[in-house]
Amino acid sequence: MKKNSTENVWRVLGLESSCDDTAASVLKIVDNNKEKKVEILSSIVFNQNKLHVNFNGVVPEIAARAHCEKIDICTKEALKKASLSIKDIDLISVTSGPGLIGGLLSGVMFAKGLARGLKIPLIGVNHLAAHCFSVKIFHKINFPYLTLLVSGGHCQFLIVKNVDSFVRIGGTIDDAPGECFDKIATFLGIGYPGGPLVELKSKNGNENRFPFPKPLMDNTCNMSFSGLKTAVKRETEKLIANQGGLYHVDVEDICASFQKTTSEIFKYKTMNAIKFFNNNFEGDKNLAIVGGVAANKKIRHELQKVAFQNDFKYLTVPAQYCTDNAAMIAYLGFEKFILKNHNNLDLVVKPRWPLDQTSTPILGFGKRGAKA
Repeated sequence: MKKNSTENVWRVLGLESSCDDTAASVLKIVDNNKEKKVEILSSIVFNQNKLHVNFNGVVPEIAARAHCEKIDICTKEALKKASLSIKDIDLISVTSGPGLIGGLLSGVMFAKGLARGLKIPLIGVNHLAAHCFSVKIFHKINFPYLTLLVSGGHCQFLIVKNVDSFVRIGGTIDDAPGECFDKIATFLGIGYPGGPLVELKSKNGNENRFPFPKPLMDNTCNMSFSGLKTAVKRETEKLIANQGGLYHVDVEDICASFQKTTSEIFKYKTMNAIKFFNNNFEGDKNLAIVGGVAANKKIRHELQKVAFQNDFKYLTVPAQYCTDNAAMIAYLGFEKFILKNHNNLDLVVKPRWPLDQTSTPILGFGKRGAKA
């Protein structure tokens, strides 16, 4: 840390390996005690899409091996792009959960060795919390704020109160939206990962051709996507049975109709979440959209309209920081460090680590604890 009479300058290394993206990032954070100025010096992501494409999903063992092979290379690339040496780093932040245990261990053990050798602090952070805090890298935003976290494995409405206090007011009771994008892409035979491919096919499709169902359209903030996924599969199978296969126009129309339906579910449920926030919390009216599925332009546009219609400020991050990255890990680690909101227990790998520690788990329990 470089320090003068008015400000502290920190260079923070973030490391991410919770699923199928090996990522490293270096942030320069200037803290003058009144506000923080964050500069992303580098953000390197090595994705594993080519390793998993034949399986139409992430294979944990393959992912863990790839993290072990790439995390040091990824870190060197991040330092090179930032024009720094490893000795310039003041703090290391690493994802310690939730996620695939093999990948988490790869990142945490590497980070521990690095921090021990450099004799600098090491902070373990919750990957989902880092997504929620990613908006603070790009926007000045006060607590509490309403967040929709929507990704390949998670979908939750959360009230973010501080670095370790979250209130979950709703979420998916079955499949996560990102998982549905992947599976629908598999049904249609267009490849993996499904999110960007479905969005691409949707551009030329007729979004009104297939009136897919919108499950669980009640007054809660909970969501269900399993029935929608099944309806898309049945429509696909029906077309194949009737005409012997799928035409390009069929694929485009199915993708567009599915994307529209998903957007409408989010719009309706976001309205419910906004009402809940207004009735139960005081403060600035901010709606943050984060997570991999938040990179979808259709979904972003529709939720932006909902925010404006309800006098909420709409906040999100550039598309490359919606998906898994290490910049958000570095930032949250720094926030926890300066608040002294951390201890050695943060470095225990936690494959399951719900943000809301008090509410009843929405997906129940498993051998490793609450699922979400």
